[in-house]
Amino acid sequence: MATHLIIDGYNLLGGGFSSRSEMARESLLQDLAAYRHRKGHALTVVFDGWQQGHPVEQREHRAGVLVVYSRRGEKADQVIQRLVREYGSDCAVVSSDHEIMATARAHGAMTLTAALFMSKLAGSPGSSGAVRGKELDPGEDEIPRRGPDKKGNPRKLPKALRQRNRHLKRF
Repeated sequence: MATHLIIDGYNLLGGGFSSRSEMARESLLQDLAAYRHRKGHALTVVFDGWQQGHPVEQREHRAGVLVVYSRRGEKADQVIQRLVREYGSDCAVVSSDHEIMATARAHGAMTLTAALFMSKLAGSPGSSGAVRGKELDPGEDEIPRRGPDKKGNPRKLPKALRQRNRHLKRF
C-alpha cells in the first residue's frame, strides 16, 4: 500500500543543499519525482511563502509531485500540520521540526527526519547495504546487560522499534 508523503521542502533543502535557490528546489523536485517513480508513494512538498508569497496558497503538479507554496502570512509548518490532520495515519511526514513531528505522531502519522529521508532519497533502487537473506554483523559484540528479573530474548528489539523498522522498509 502506497503511503502519502508530506515533505517540509526547505527543511529537506537545508539538510542537503547549501542555499534555498530556485535551482536547488528544481534539483530536489527532480530527485523526488525519481523517488516517486521508484517507490510509488504520493508526494506533497510544502515550501514557505509566508514572507513574499502570494495572497492565496499556490498548488502545482510537477512530474507527479504536488508542490504547495503557503500563502503570505502562513508558514509551511501550519500547512503541513493541516495536511497531517486531513490524512491522519495514512501519511508519513518528512521534517526535522519537533513541533511538526509531534503533531504527526499525535494524529497517527509516521515521521522521518530530513537526514534519514535524504539518505533514502540518495540511495539507488537496488542497494540496501545488505545481502538478501543474510544478516551482516554490525560489529557490536557486546550483549546488553539485563537485570535478573527480566525475561525474554535480550537480543530482540522492543516491539515498538521492530514495528517502526517494518514501516521504514517501505521507504
